[in-house]
Amino acid sequence: MFSGIVEETGIVQKIDQKPNLHTLFIKGRKVLEDANAGDSICVSGVCLTVTKRISDVLVFDIMLETIRKTTLGVLKPGSRVNLERALKMESRISGHFVSGHVDQMETIKDVVTGENYTELRITVSPSLKKYIVPKGSVCLDGVSLTVGDVRKNDFSVYLIPFTLDVTTLGLNKKGDSINIETDILAKYVLAAQAGKNVSPYSAVKKVTKSQGHKVTKGNKDKKKNKF
Repeated sequence: MFSGIVEETGIVQKIDQKPNLHTLFIKGRKVLEDANAGDSICVSGVCLTVTKRISDVLVFDIMLETIRKTTLGVLKPGSRVNLERALKMESRISGHFVSGHVDQMETIKDVVTGENYTELRITVSPSLKKYIVPKGSVCLDGVSLTVGDVRKNDFSVYLIPFTLDVTTLGLNKKGDSINIETDILAKYVLAAQAGKNVSPYSAVKKVTKSQGHKVTKGNKDKKKNKF
């Protein structure tokens, strides 16, 4: 699990292409501090397993599904990628819960810029549109962002200078493909409600309970509430 707060950008050093499998060699700095074989790293929004560490380079295998459905399939030596290590239980969650399971690629419809202003307009397919709501969360290329305006076939996110500097989003242009992961909580809630008379509270309670958390609903008799 990740938070969508990118720690650094890495550089693709080499790609070994085999039938149905690509092996990525990515050079990093900060994520190398405690990275070992078997660890999970979010690479531009995709959860990958470190298979090997060679000095300052991490090695990852990506399978056919990932090659087909994410931008990792079109990377080249020299490409920059966003990197984030998996969350620790004691970590602050400055973004939102990100699984690293990309829904699909979408397209940057437009990049609108002005003085201290950058807006990305992202196309969204009908299958994902129901998870995109104003002021909701979305993960683009591994970056946790707040949804702005939502239109019929696209939505907007707004980037502060810090995000432009420390992630690859500042390099994106109109027409580029981008990995999108919609909010996992929205998926669970809508799935729980589908075809059933289930309240959003009940759906969230079911999900959080399955994850080992306790949800307490307000009660008129405050003496019954335990905190």
